[in-house]
Amino acid sequence: MKPAVWRFVLAIVLLVAVSCNKKDEHSLGEFHIDIATVIPLGENRYTLLLDNGKRLWPAASDVRYSPAGNQRVFVNYTTLSGEQSGYDHYVKINDIWNILTKKIIGQTPQNTDSIGNNPVKINEAWVGNDYLNIDFMFNYGGTRPHAINLVINPSYPDATPNTIDLEFRHNAYGSSSTRFYEGFVCFDLKPLQRPDVDSVKLAIKAKEGNEEKTYRVVYRYNQAALRNIIAETPIPVVASNEYY
Repeated sequence: MKPAVWRFVLAIVLLVAVSCNKKDEHSLGEFHIDIATVIPLGENRYTLLLDNGKRLWPAASDVRYSPAGNQRVFVNYTTLSGEQSGYDHYVKINDIWNILTKKIIGQTPQNTDSIGNNPVKINEAWVGNDYLNIDFMFNYGGTRPHAINLVINPSYPDATPNTIDLEFRHNAYGSSSTRFYEGFVCFDLKPLQRPDVDSVKLAIKAKEGNEEKTYRVVYRYNQAALRNIIAETPIPVVASNEYY
């Protein structure tokens, strides 16, 4: 397990212990862990938009972080104040980890081989802040990172009416490992928006063993996530540099 992931798992254990005895939300001994979208402001300054729609201002930080646009992160933070200056909280950043964040790609004859079609299991898929969050399992192994993609296949034979059909694809690059590990990835859904409606239906297909399963999600533009990722989703046990 990568050192950053060990820190992340330890933080989750501590979070459970702290939450059982929570007294003061703004105490420096309290912290939260959430998924967020990074909003760069220039000169290494940034704000964070949580999946529940709340906006955070990093007023202090224990770590150096170089922000980039369209980047999703796990963030460990302590709240320093309530609503202030247009933000829901001023916070201190205790730690922050980039999540693999990608664009949806179209399948072509030129990229079919690199996309691959190895088994990959979706544990859960949901939308938050215009991104599709996917918690998944894959048979990691081999000598190079695996490839994970969300693909629009224009020749898919079972296109669903009034739905955007997508394929969650995995290239194991010849790995013979049968041991499954957990990963996490976010895909930018904004290019799928249509000006004439405020939501679109997604059908996400994944090859799980010898079967194909479909997961259906409704993408409502700019709607906050309806669930708490950390509270309900297992933590990935391999770092995202093991897949790209």
